[in-house]
Amino acid sequence: MLIYCSCLFIMQSKDIIKLTQALGEKFLMQKIMLTTIESCTGGLLSAQLTNTPGSSAWFDRGFITYSNQSKIDCLKVKKITINKYGAVSQQTANEMALGGIKNSQGNLALSITGIAGPHGGSKLKPIGTIFFGIAKKNNIIFEHQALFDGNRVDIREKAVLFALNQLLTLTL
Repeated sequence: MLIYCSCLFIMQSKDIIKLTQALGEKFLMQKIMLTTIESCTGGLLSAQLTNTPGSSAWFDRGFITYSNQSKIDCLKVKKITINKYGAVSQQTANEMALGGIKNSQGNLALSITGIAGPHGGSKLKPIGTIFFGIAKKNNIIFEHQALFDGNRVDIREKAVLFALNQLLTLTL
């Protein structure tokens, strides 16, 4: 419990608050309605966004699709994609982002899937492997594989920070 509380404290730093406020202002100016699709971060990104007053004007919803079945049921990720590439893959992250667009009122969707640990890693996909996908309409406009170091809390936090910074970069 202390680690979780510590994570919330860190994630509520003044820098994060300024970052989400700047992001919200950019989204309003550019008429962007965001949808998030999270697996390994379990809603941390959505929580950061909704901590910003007025975020309902630019944040539509967040999907937390932790299990493979929820990715299939809620986002229409193809079972064959998960079976062939794994739930932690660029292909799955891309289908998650596209599914978020199709199943929301958002016009921009960001997905995160990965292995935060402490278990589940492999030689091909070690702990800290995170995939991001960003979709606009029916197109993937950004995809990225990251390898973050640290413990579970660190990895999840770094994934959220990366996502926020990437969203801000896309609005420039």
